[in-house]
Amino acid sequence: MAAVSTVPADKPAILVLNEAAIPLARQVATAIFGEVHGASARVSTADVHFSSVKEHVQTLFAAGRPIIAVMASGALIRLLAPVLADKHAEPPVLAVAEDGSSVVPLLGGHHGANDLARKIAAAIGAHAAITTAGDLKLGVALDQPPQGHVLANPTDAKTVMAELVAGEGARLVVDSGALSSLATWLTQSRLSFQQEARVTLTVTDQQKTAGELELVYHPKTLVLGMGCERHAKPDEAIALAEEALAKGGLSRASLAAVCSIDLKADETAIHAVAAHFGVPARFFTAATLEAEAPRLKNPSDVVFAEVGCHGVAEGAALAAVGAAGELVVEKIKSKVATAAIARASDIVDPNDIGRARGRLFVVGIGPGSEGWRSPEVSRMVSNSTDLVGYSLYLDLLGPLADGKVRHDFDLGKEEARVVHAMELAGEGKTVALVCSGDAGIYAMATLVFELFDKGGISDAASRIEVQVSPGISALQAAAARIGAPLGHDFCTISLSDLLTPWEHIQRRVKAAGEGDFVIAFYNPVSMKRRTQLAYARDELLKYRPASSPVILATNLGREGEAVRTVPLGALNVDDVDMLTVVVVGSSESRTVTTGDGKTWVYTPRGYSGKAESGMKGV
Repeated sequence: MAAVSTVPADKPAILVLNEAAIPLARQVATAIFGEVHGASARVSTADVHFSSVKEHVQTLFAAGRPIIAVMASGALIRLLAPVLADKHAEPPVLAVAEDGSSVVPLLGGHHGANDLARKIAAAIGAHAAITTAGDLKLGVALDQPPQGHVLANPTDAKTVMAELVAGEGARLVVDSGALSSLATWLTQSRLSFQQEARVTLTVTDQQKTAGELELVYHPKTLVLGMGCERHAKPDEAIALAEEALAKGGLSRASLAAVCSIDLKADETAIHAVAAHFGVPARFFTAATLEAEAPRLKNPSDVVFAEVGCHGVAEGAALAAVGAAGELVVEKIKSKVATAAIARASDIVDPNDIGRARGRLFVVGIGPGSEGWRSPEVSRMVSNSTDLVGYSLYLDLLGPLADGKVRHDFDLGKEEARVVHAMELAGEGKTVALVCSGDAGIYAMATLVFELFDKGGISDAASRIEVQVSPGISALQAAAARIGAPLGHDFCTISLSDLLTPWEHIQRRVKAAGEGDFVIAFYNPVSMKRRTQLAYARDELLKYRPASSPVILATNLGREGEAVRTVPLGALNVDDVDMLTVVVVGSSESRTVTTGDGKTWVYTPRGYSGKAESGMKGV
């Protein structure tokens, strides 16, 4: 079963059980930014594969993932029946007819399923079969407000909607901004608005406890501006932010973002505050903040001398809400931080303000085949806006690269490739730097941290967030294909003298031979370099028998894969190319032939007759 725990909880999974449904699933995935999950036995092209449909569907459901299954609704209901419990906690579950004629929201109608059904139906020309009473009678789901609004008391929604469905009118009370978007949503409904109605719909950015038959909506109109000293304690910054909200009597649910100067893009305290409130962090240049100087309540020449603007907290909050916005909580200070709050005249979309801290995912895609790519790597690539890598590696991603901006590089110029990826991330983008095998084994991850260390990148690029995800290395792939040659101590040596002096490589080969390590040789030959592998063979023959097994593994995990074994004494350099990994067994490595005639290589865990004792811990 495919792992799903590392994927964002709000990313829809589109399930297909046969290859014929893939085109429809791709249409749906494009419309709702979803991910196609296919049954491994019958679907060859999918973002994620699974073996047991029942187990996979139930796992997705438990993880809170929206599920859109291209299958019969009855079958989907039976699969989920054993895990249905709390209707208030269930994610959207929809069934799509295989001919694309109907979209049926089965569960989570008020948690997004109805809206998803409408969106999918519009994209594929289908009928959205919505049966939720509130949607049908009122034309709106009051427990699912439009983007940019939060319902403070969702548990009261059922009672309120029951009154409205029964014919009761509603009174609308708005005491803050963002009336336009909420008013449009409500006026398009079938609600009957009456000034003296018992039901009240309140829109406010203030802290408020709902009364009887009242629903309270908090619009995302507030922005928290913050400044802090380098390495400020997150707890202190969070406490100051809470104090600012309390001072204004403001609801945390109305916060749209936490903003600061771009010099703080990598400041842990700022991101801790954003995470505390569940909102994104956004950053502005000093010049942008200085443009707000005429509106600052507490300008500071000291701050200007340090960072180039007269106020970070107030300036960032005001820059985010625009010219029509206003400061509602002036700057307050702790020992190491400042905070201020501004209110916009309408909903604040964090994607339209400042710049996010860029993220760089350094990912190893293994040999390239989907089956050998980790779920975490797939998630990172899926969540990226831009892909950087050698063209062949990007091609190997297949459908996972669809909709991404590709930055293709020829083989070579690795540092230029890495700098480009880091600078893109410095612009606020989410970038995947794609490597074959494992990103940290003879690949790009090392260059990323070398550039952090020695410089050569912009200030913005030096403040990005970096995550490295492992992949299956050629060494692991070769070992798995031939058995277990890495059962005891092993090492890897690159025979390329492009970056490493040849005398250093010679010393390492000799040391590995003396130490009797299993050795994986990377970059064994090139078009111009044909003598190094012959040297390594001859040197190792001084320390281990000529019969020691050597694995030659080419195009692992891809079309044209070939894995074979030859004795060390018979290793011919002409049988090796640039796509081959050479694994040389130790003096203890052995071969064994199974009943089907296949020969395997393994290295016992115990040396010198101690294999039996070595197995005791297994």
